[in-house]
Amino acid sequence: MIDTLTNTVLFVMLVLTALAIVRMERLFAVVMLSSVFSLLSALLFVTLDAVDVAFTEAAVGAGISTVLMLGTIALTKPIAKRSRHTAFVPLIVVCVTGAALVYGTLDMPAFGAYDAPAQMHVGPDYLARTPDDIDVPNVVTAILGSYRGYDTLGETAVVFTAGIGVLLLLSGLRRRREDEDEEV
Repeated sequence: MIDTLTNTVLFVMLVLTALAIVRMERLFAVVMLSSVFSLLSALLFVTLDAVDVAFTEAAVGAGISTVLMLGTIALTKPIAKRSRHTAFVPLIVVCVTGAALVYGTLDMPAFGAYDAPAQMHVGPDYLARTPDDIDVPNVVTAILGSYRGYDTLGETAVVFTAGIGVLLLLSGLRRRREDEDEEV
């Protein structure tokens, strides 16, 4: 009951944040609300017991993406231009995509259902094989470090690459400002 309430509150906050992002004109506020959206997503992933995904969302979505967007704002104008086009076609595309995603989830088993395929086949198999295959007492650590090692390595590579990109962007920004100061 409390889990459902927590998830519902987080989803409502995500929707409200997304609506606020769409209505904003100041790009700094958009960036900050995007960071809040990523943090709310990370919280939702934690409540759904996907801590590794939550960590990646917090690091990349709220951390590195925010720094990159703030760097971009520093290089451009802080206020978005008004669009002369109507938003009707994008609204239709978003609604159709959302309907397709909802339709795609109708056949899924309920979250945490005892008769779900993951609970009947995959989970018990990992629990039975982990002590013999890996000899690690923590099953979650064994799954992330061994069975899903390539996935974890890929997530680490994404975070590392994004960090290098931020460093390169910031060094270019500093160099550009130093060049402007020398001209004056």
